[in-house]
Amino acid sequence: MSRSALAGRMRLRTLVLGAALTALLGTFLTIQALQPAGAAETPLSQGRPATASSTENGGTPASAAVDGNLGTRWSSAFSDPQWLQVDLGATATINRVVITWEAAYARNFTIQTSANGTSWTTINTTVNGTGGVQTLNVTGSGRYVRLNTTVRATQYGASLWEFQVFGTGGVQPTPTASASSGAGWIKMDQAKWAAQLAQFNAMTINPAPANAVRVAEFNAACTYSHSFKDDPIVFPGLPGASHMHSFLGNRSTNANTTTESLMANTASSCGPALDHSAYWIPTLYERGVAIEPRGVTVYYGSRLADTTKTVPFPQGFRMIAGDAKRQVATPSGAPGQFWCAGPGGEIGRSADGNWPICAQTANLTFQLVFQDCWDGVHLDSPDHKSHVSTNLVNGQCGGAFPVAIPNVSFVIDYNTHGSADGYTLASGLASSMHGDNFFAWDNAALGHRVKDCIVQKAKCNTAGTF
Repeated sequence: MSRSALAGRMRLRTLVLGAALTALLGTFLTIQALQPAGAAETPLSQGRPATASSTENGGTPASAAVDGNLGTRWSSAFSDPQWLQVDLGATATINRVVITWEAAYARNFTIQTSANGTSWTTINTTVNGTGGVQTLNVTGSGRYVRLNTTVRATQYGASLWEFQVFGTGGVQPTPTASASSGAGWIKMDQAKWAAQLAQFNAMTINPAPANAVRVAEFNAACTYSHSFKDDPIVFPGLPGASHMHSFLGNRSTNANTTTESLMANTASSCGPALDHSAYWIPTLYERGVAIEPRGVTVYYGSRLADTTKTVPFPQGFRMIAGDAKRQVATPSGAPGQFWCAGPGGEIGRSADGNWPICAQTANLTFQLVFQDCWDGVHLDSPDHKSHVSTNLVNGQCGGAFPVAIPNVSFVIDYNTHGSADGYTLASGLASSMHGDNFFAWDNAALGHRVKDCIVQKAKCNTAGTF
């Protein structure tokens, strides 16, 4: 089976079908993309005191669920029931609760309010929830709001990135400068973005043939390029400051990489040739020997109900998926699994249970999925995640992240099968798998692919054709 066919069969992305094609967005799209993040509604819960029944460890406190940062999370002990509670500071009228779950979500739970933190009123009951981002329209009031989980969906505890309470009243949060400026926040040049967007809006769609597969997708096909203990996003200008990374794409990538250097040095291990971007992942080791990926397909797609709202990445955009600091076991069935792609699939587990052993006809594989809603202001943020979000509401981007960008994922193919000895990553356990994007496409090449393949909702190949 070819790599493209194999990846197509095994990819985990949800493809939302049935959206009708619409006209070009023109001026409306420009206004939407340039909307400042500060115009978004701030949750009443953001930055308020939070407590919980338990925490998995010191790195997953209750406060992480209300800090407005989708790179931090609260997670509980591995048992039922559990609860998370936020103090709004004063009585509030509550009309909406948004929960952004991590992979270890709760299937059954209630939302409750209280005036005093003692007597509680249930304003929502969810049974057989599916995780992801859940928006609950509610009617209630109180100073305290509590999430009670009763049935977990996995063997792990309840785990969520954000618990957001919306309404009126309470103690209104006061945005701080650190929320959108200061060290680590890289603001986009709005004049350059406007020019790039104008070029995109002026492009005409190349009509897909009648037999085109109606899936919003194009890709870059990459092979391994080189390895360094560098990370130009996390440790810019600091050679050797990182663990070992395996770089794909732009062959000039190192600790000193910038947008300008990527555009000036365009030799790449990826096709198409007009993708000058840098992609990287932690190096995989088997018995101490580096195992480099045989191939990585970087898919660009969309989860939107209306794909016509998607715009290209601005030049120099950066983001990270995964968490290099996450060091937890990944037994069979755990979230964030490496898996075996190909006939025969998985035939066993490593001695520690954290890694699959593949049949000789199957290869070790991993998929990383990145965020696809953007604040429209920043090219990067201090944690390299806070300027983007996976928070789709009713199939669209909104709130603090109103701009839809392509939904990127890495499908990573290793030409290895494994053994009882398992593997290690340069960052540690399998759960620490992560990936970095530093985008530097030719604007016209990227724009036409977004227009023809995503906006039009037609499956394209690496060349950007049908």
